[in-house]
Amino acid sequence: MLASSAVCCHRTLAAPPASGLAAVAREQLCVTEGSITPASAAYWWSVNTPKMRAYVNGSISALVEARFIYLGPTGNEARLGSGELRRQLGLKLRAQDACNLVYAMWRIAPQSKLVVSVKRNPGQHTSAECGNRGYRNIKPRHSVPVPALTVGAEHTLRGELSGEQMRVLVDNALVWDGSVAPDALDLDGPVGVRSDNARLNLELRAGLPLEGPPAQMPACRTGSEEAE
Repeated sequence: MLASSAVCCHRTLAAPPASGLAAVAREQLCVTEGSITPASAAYWWSVNTPKMRAYVNGSISALVEARFIYLGPTGNEARLGSGELRRQLGLKLRAQDACNLVYAMWRIAPQSKLVVSVKRNPGQHTSAECGNRGYRNIKPRHSVPVPALTVGAEHTLRGELSGEQMRVLVDNALVWDGSVAPDALDLDGPVGVRSDNARLNLELRAGLPLEGPPAQMPACRTGSEEAE
């Protein structure tokens, strides 16, 4: 299991750098809850809302990376559906809908740790149907602690899903490796990003190819029923 406290030395598992990532433009991103605003650099966005949920509106591989700068907590913090108050940044993979997807979540507070979970609710598709039910945390084959985030620190968080095999990398170092079977094998959907109670500047990169120009992509599905 991953340690819940900061460690002085970040051990790593051997892992090659990923390739085939492209920066996601704003018009390719569907924000279903909260908001993002342009930051100073191209393809960078600012997140200042207690809840932000978004997915890449196109057919892509199950590979996504967030390069981000942590800026501290938001002014008005919001509790999760469980009632817990948590600060975190997460990646979404195979996000079929609000009830069925895979998460790689970097929890910032109250504990610093990396958690991979599958949210699975067969036959349910909207937040109104499933709420916060159906989560199952996945035990890794191998894992190492993630660093505790400090204000102003820049990091990368990358999730890779190939078949049932899931890998999560922090700053190009493998920190989580395991299988998400059987719950996630039949899920099919885009990648995305979410945050809770964290102020961030971030750039999202996704696996290629993005199919066609934005005008040819499916309509962006927004609203509370789409925000898991």
